[in-house]
Amino acid sequence: MKAIGIILAGGNSSRMQELTSRRAIAAMPVAGSYRAVDFALSNMTNSHIQKVAVLTQYSSRSLHEHLNSSKWWDFGRKQGGLYLFAPTITQENAFWYRGTADAIYQNKDFLQNSHEPYVVIASGDGIYKLDYNQVINAHIDTLADITVVTTELPEGVDNTRFGTVVTDEENRIISFEEKPLQSSNRVVSTGVYVIRRRLLLELLEKSIKDNNFDFVSGVLTRYKNQKKICAYRMEGYWSNIATVEDYFRTNMDFLNRDIRDSFFKEYPDIYSKVDDLPPAKYNPTAVVKNSLIASGSIVNGVVENSVIFKKVYIGNNVTIKNSIILNDVQIRDGAYIENCIVESRGTIPEGARRVGEGSILIVDEKAERY
Repeated sequence: MKAIGIILAGGNSSRMQELTSRRAIAAMPVAGSYRAVDFALSNMTNSHIQKVAVLTQYSSRSLHEHLNSSKWWDFGRKQGGLYLFAPTITQENAFWYRGTADAIYQNKDFLQNSHEPYVVIASGDGIYKLDYNQVINAHIDTLADITVVTTELPEGVDNTRFGTVVTDEENRIISFEEKPLQSSNRVVSTGVYVIRRRLLLELLEKSIKDNNFDFVSGVLTRYKNQKKICAYRMEGYWSNIATVEDYFRTNMDFLNRDIRDSFFKEYPDIYSKVDDLPPAKYNPTAVVKNSLIASGSIVNGVVENSVIFKKVYIGNNVTIKNSIILNDVQIRDGAYIENCIVESRGTIPEGARRVGEGSILIVDEKAERY
């Protein structure tokens, strides 16, 4: 094994609104049966990185429940293992994670007690498939100190939320601008990095000593002229969940057969924790068009261009269009839902009408079911 893995999964964003009031972004449901963190974890195990730490912090309960067994991603303890690290109050440290660099530094024992020469750092909110070994090999071939995985955003996607990257003819990064106010550059960092383990410890030590707790500003921006920082261009689909619009668009992307097949029908696979649920049931009145219906769901009504997660009940004469229905939702007879995200364990009353006018409407309704 050439590398160990670190997945940063403790973040939150106010731009996700109430969707992350009870869960971390890395725990957000994706594509009917998955969580956002599953994609980074699957990339790790598919790249034969068998020792992986997931750093959690914000509203981590559902994330910890999802990761309570490493067997779903084939992280065997004899070969390495899956480790969950939340902030710990000790005599030496009384802080929560104050940034991405600080999160890694507070768990430096994991790095110091490992023997693999390289570290792959990945964000827990990225949706993509990538063989990290290709990045490591490119890192070695270019004699880079740090390698940043980049991608080119499609037209129409806001690039001011990301770190834009400019490289020279040898793929060395000559400019790195984090969240620019305005930029026409569509090449951005994906939040995936490769670095030698000992160098990472050294740079983190200096960054924390100077009270710089962010990995981008404390390491990448600070050392871009002193260290050889190179870019590795990733091809294929990539999405980052940071806003309601991003989350909605990402799920809707899986209604595209090409994208769906690239993730779930082409080797290697994407893995997730499996629930013991029956397959979705379509009663005689059900009409389903261009939609994903997860296991444990019962459909009696009309579903069009929507993603329905696990254990959803859709009553008679219900119409759902262009919407995301999260886990364990009951939609009672005669309801109409369009351009919405319905939060988990909600109950939509009989005959209710919920329509997002001009923007995605988040529906979070808790009602007595019995």
